[in-house]
Amino acid sequence: MVKTLAILIITVVIAMFDVPSMWKNKQKKELVVYSVLLFIGSTCLILLAVGVKIPSPVDLFSKTEKLFQSIFQIN
Repeated sequence: MVKTLAILIITVVIAMFDVPSMWKNKQKKELVVYSVLLFIGSTCLILLAVGVKIPSPVDLFSKTEKLFQSIFQIN
């Protein structure tokens, strides 16, 4: 619980520094991308903090490679 709260506080502090300048400069697209990436990063950190095992993206690439090798019969 403490780790989750700390992550949320740090996320809010980071957003408080970056968001107003983007809003003031009318960088709407950048603000949307920034917000989405900040949300994804914060969510991953919170999940790791509470002990959820997050699969590695390398596993997905490995499985995809094996699938293509079997489809095209590449050795």
